Amino acid sequence: MTPHERVAATQATLDLWSGRQFAWGRADCWKLTASHLRRMGRNPRNARIGRYASLLGARRALKRLQFTDIAAMIDDLGLMRIAPAAATAGDLLALQGDVEIGTLAVALGNGRALAFWEDGVCRVVRPRAWLAAWRA
Repeated sequence: MTPHERVAATQATLDLWSGRQFAWGRADCWKLTASHLRRMGRNPRNARIGRYASLLGARRALKRLQFTDIAAMIDDLGLMRIAPAAATAGDLLALQGDVEIGTLAVALGNGRALAFWEDGVCRVVRPRAWLAAWRA
């Protein structure tokens, strides 16, 4: 994928998801990430983790697939891990958050990311801490 195509795919993700209200299993960080990966030409083969409508349900869905957290699920896709500081537009980030299964975001560049934030709205943010990153 060319840099121009990466930026276009990332912009399409931003346009589609920005402003959405968080809802487990319908509009959450995994659904955001899976839809972005499809735009990037990747196959998130574990995108169908089952139905869930709560944190407990998400934990159970991950456990069914034998993952301890959402970062392990991204690792299973075979994406190359990179240093978070090396993330460019379209890459994936694991953020420090309140949820023990993890939180994902889409890198936008210049230290910004598209993520569901504390108020439950998907928006452009400047995360304080990135735990991991993957080249998408």
